[in-house]
Amino acid sequence: MQQSGEKPLIVVMGVAGSGKTTIASGLAEKLGVPFVEGDSLHPTANVKKMASGTPLTDDDRWPWLEAIGERMEVERVTGHGVVVSCSALRHVYRDCLRKKVNGKVHFILLDGSRELITDRMKQRKGHFMPPALLDSQFATLEKPTPDEDAVVLDISHPIPALLAEAAKSLLPATAP
Repeated sequence: MQQSGEKPLIVVMGVAGSGKTTIASGLAEKLGVPFVEGDSLHPTANVKKMASGTPLTDDDRWPWLEAIGERMEVERVTGHGVVVSCSALRHVYRDCLRKKVNGKVHFILLDGSRELITDRMKQRKGHFMPPALLDSQFATLEKPTPDEDAVVLDISHPIPALLAEAAKSLLPATAP
């Protein structure tokens, strides 16, 4: 949740095939802030590694996470806000992103069953991430904890409902 007047810094996170790009780009449009496709910031070596069916290691991910955090910081400093699609599977990865922007990141986890996500991955065309890596993604995923500014959305719901819930999660909590 952002302070009033501040533009939001949002990471739409989850395993491959969960709908990060769809929800993040739609939310950015709805909020009138830039959208950054996190996959576009992967070094070429990472893309080749994943395309070959080899899971990334933490050593592979750190430069990518640093690049995403740096891009978010540019948007924060210029006052634009931003919505980023990024797997952000582990708490330490999210810590890295928060550190780059002084802790002001709202995370939206797109959560769904392995079966639903596998079906989605098999249907998409032209993406470097093969369905074979989904098991490693689920094994790495650490769902956000209460100390994180995060909301979990069930991806079995329709996209308009997910976008509405994502936007609602940005509003300040109101007293009963």
